[in-house]
Amino acid sequence: MKRILPTIQTDVRLQMRNGFYYAVVFVAVVLVLALTRLNVPNYRYLWPTLTLGNLLITTFYFMAGLVLLEKSEGTMEAQIITPLRPAEYLASKVTTLGLLSLLESSLIVILLSGFDFNWPLFALGVLLTAAIYSLFGFIAVAGYDSINEFLFPSVLWVLASLPPLLYAAGVSEHWLFWLHPLQAPLILIRAAFNEVPNWHVAYGLVYGLVSVGVVFYLSLRVFRRFVIRREGTR
Repeated sequence: MKRILPTIQTDVRLQMRNGFYYAVVFVAVVLVLALTRLNVPNYRYLWPTLTLGNLLITTFYFMAGLVLLEKSEGTMEAQIITPLRPAEYLASKVTTLGLLSLLESSLIVILLSGFDFNWPLFALGVLLTAAIYSLFGFIAVAGYDSINEFLFPSVLWVLASLPPLLYAAGVSEHWLFWLHPLQAPLILIRAAFNEVPNWHVAYGLVYGLVSVGVVFYLSLRVFRRFVIRREGTR
């Protein structure tokens, strides 16, 4: 806790200084205005798809942007000689982006649908989604040093994240969708607005936490390979 709290404060300042918060406000305003013009009578069945799609920018691409920014400034290289552990570095990024995503998503939903939803389930779904997306962003960008190198590979990661959106949109409900790590938080977000079986909620909580744990472990391995070993050889 002695290291993680100052790191979170530093990450918040970094995100504010580089306009991440302004970008979130801009995206939220544009999304609210666009949805308002559509005159959708009931958003309850749209929120899972809209929320997951929106969080892709706030978490996956924001995490990638932060990592590339720190590489360009040299702070990533300095990371390996500080007492801050890789797990604490990742936890700080996931926490700050998760809370930012939760604030943005909650405001959008409340502005368009009011308070008639299960906010605790919604918050769990958003935070799990943010954690998975953020860690995916770190894994995807860790081996690159510039945005130009990262852009094309990032499209492949975006495509890999689409299956749960297809499920939420009703395109297909094949059982294989339930193995995707983003399916669990999607189910929790759906449960926040619609009636679902109790086992769906249990699955969302358990599989969501397991997915975060697995992706976090993979992120640590990527950190050691592309940050500690790579920077340590310079």
